[in-house]
Amino acid sequence: MTELETAMVLVMNVFDKYACTEGKKETLTNNELKKLLEKELPGILQGAKGKDDCDKLLKTLDENKDSEIDFNEFLVLVASVTCMAHQRFQKSPKK
Repeated sequence: MTELETAMVLVMNVFDKYACTEGKKETLTNNELKKLLEKELPGILQGAKGKDDCDKLLKTLDENKDSEIDFNEFLVLVASVTCMAHQRFQKSPKK
């Protein structure tokens, strides 16, 4: 597989790993999303002030308002964080 194909499979695997722990296997509950963020994107939660911030993130991502995050909604998070990281690295001085 190419690097991009590998990256895509890794994103799918991370989603599936956390989505299958409770509720529906094809969505993330609020608890599953929090666990995913804690383990996979700890920098996101470092600035969070508590449970309310995770709840706000869930509501923001939950486009269809079903109180769960499906894979498409999860990809919005991944794409947004990736874009922010890319912008930050572009501003960093090159070695």
